[in-house]
Amino acid sequence: MANRVSTYLSYHEATKSNTAIKYGIHNVPNSDQWKAMQTLGTEVFDRVREHFGKPLYVSSFFRSEALNGRIGGSKTSQHCKGQAIDIDADVFGGVTNAEIFWYIKEHLDFDQLIFEFGDDANPDWVHVSYVSPEKNRKRCLKAEKDRRGKTSYRVID
Repeated sequence: MANRVSTYLSYHEATKSNTAIKYGIHNVPNSDQWKAMQTLGTEVFDRVREHFGKPLYVSSFFRSEALNGRIGGSKTSQHCKGQAIDIDADVFGGVTNAEIFWYIKEHLDFDQLIFEFGDDANPDWVHVSYVSPEKNRKRCLKAEKDRRGKTSYRVID
């Protein structure tokens, strides 16, 4: 594999996982996953990075099925296909997660965009996926937890 997924995203950032390290999980994409990662990196991550001109923290990108299972991820997670990334711009400052969310929603092509938890003003992080121009659904959701801690998703127009 090359050292870079895209101009602003390294292979290390895209595959790093403390859980994978702790449990000795092999978190390496195959060629199809790698191609999907490069497309998402170029079509979404790099464009967001260029627009804001600020570093962006990647909290999760590629997850092998073993890693996804260990962390309790959805069995249909697009992270396992290399098609989803979680961005937390608040880590470095200069731009908020809300600004990232609304920029992607209004200006970029995507499959699914999720305002992950937080409050009404700012999500804790932004989940965005990309499949292909002809298959992207432009689906916007807000993730929320109920009183019992169960996650639900509400459509955002």
